[in-house]
Amino acid sequence: MANPWDTVVGTEEYNRTLNRANEIAEKAGCTFNPDKARVQKVIGLMTMNNTAAGDYYCPCKQSHPLDTEKDVICPCSGMKMEIDGEGCCFCKLFFR
Repeated sequence: MANPWDTVVGTEEYNRTLNRANEIAEKAGCTFNPDKARVQKVIGLMTMNNTAAGDYYCPCKQSHPLDTEKDVICPCSGMKMEIDGEGCCFCKLFFR
């Protein structure tokens, strides 16, 4: 069975989300998870959230269904603290 995010991987929207995440990583002085499948999953789900709800809601901290009133947008306010404390963010997308 295919993953739901497989349908967006490689699309223009996915590439925009990936580029945005690269810029976030550069500004924060961190890198992506070396697990390419994890990166693809998080970026794919974030792309799907952006397409559905109009912003880059964190797929790992979202409620189900997505609640645009309370769910957080990536990068979340705790990203730096999570990376400093754990070596990576909660989503395991960004690493020290």
